[in-house]
Amino acid sequence: MTALGAGGLAPRLASVRSLRHDGCLIDEALVLRFIAPRSYTGEDSAELHLHAGRAVVEAASTALIALGLRPADPGEFTRRAFQNGRMDLAQAEAVADLIDAETEAQKSQALGQLDGALSAAYAGFRRDLLKALSLVEAEIDFPDEEVPDNLARMAGPVLDALAADLRTALADSERGRRVREGYRIVLIGETNAGKSSLFNALVAREAAIVTPIAGTTRDVLDADIMIGGYAVTLSDTAGLRDSEDPVEAEGIRRARVRAEGADLRLWVRSPSTEGDTNPAFGFIRSSDLQVLNKSDLGAVAAAPDLEALSVSTMTGQGLSELHDWIAARLARDLSGADFPTVTRERHRRRLAEALAGVEAGRRALDLGPEMAGDDLRRAADALARVTGAIGVEDILGEVFSSFCIGK
Repeated sequence: MTALGAGGLAPRLASVRSLRHDGCLIDEALVLRFIAPRSYTGEDSAELHLHAGRAVVEAASTALIALGLRPADPGEFTRRAFQNGRMDLAQAEAVADLIDAETEAQKSQALGQLDGALSAAYAGFRRDLLKALSLVEAEIDFPDEEVPDNLARMAGPVLDALAADLRTALADSERGRRVREGYRIVLIGETNAGKSSLFNALVAREAAIVTPIAGTTRDVLDADIMIGGYAVTLSDTAGLRDSEDPVEAEGIRRARVRAEGADLRLWVRSPSTEGDTNPAFGFIRSSDLQVLNKSDLGAVAAAPDLEALSVSTMTGQGLSELHDWIAARLARDLSGADFPTVTRERHRRRLAEALAGVEAGRRALDLGPEMAGDDLRRAADALARVTGAIGVEDILGEVFSSFCIGK
């Protein structure tokens, strides 16, 4: 493609060029040239801003391949940026999260991670750990030098504070996951309580089949929605009751499994189910919400010690209040003053490994500093693997396999 030569293209300045190959005009495009290291990947590169017609894109791609180029593998540009020191692994993951972001909360979390907030948190943990490790190593390596007695003992308070910080980060690990993957809300309750009608009302479409026949819903039905600026996966489930029907029984089993993993359960009740034995009682949590449905047909006695809201999917009464209640719960559970230290399962595993190493090292200090060193080095390695400071080859595939083609 003759217009791609370096001649006449000033670095980092968009220029209009005619793109031709084998004498044929492909497009009038904007062309940008980037010189290493001031590019996304840290390498010499160029960008073509084409008109988006399929014929134009295919012709440009064919011409580039004919010149010896090839399509990028999934995540290859960001992987090269990591390998060339333009970003660390946590920031590389943030690129994928930003591409996939559908809500303001997901975008903000990804941008914070891309800006280095998560990396800074792990760097702080590692600095504290290395401080403690240096005290331990000093006593081991220089036993006859003029160093303070029991130097390794001075590492104890540092490790205690670090262990507390790691426990706090792990306890908060669900917040980052919920923002990134979506908050899981499950509707549970007896048959004919109106769960599917409520599900349709919340997703604002006829997603679930609604009939007066008990046991109509046999499987878990999911819908992705947005409430209060947060991504939510809402699940409709089979009504809970004793059933001899093997298909319905399997649906009930799946309903219970899905409810066990929910971030919030809405226990739907109605006048038609008030006298039932309520098999949902066995796994109701104190944080669940009772939704007293079909309020247009009569009042439903709420179970004690559990918050309740009355709604009617027929008249719309109470649905706005229910939506606002859910939005407030999401804000309470997902917002926070501090950036979440865990946004992926990979981070949580490494954080747990680091905590185990710190706790083991702290216990070993009472036996001898040489026994604590290995545990603390293992903890430092676990923290470094989050950002890719060491030992990254075995986890590069895990990180970049989720990327879209090219980016």
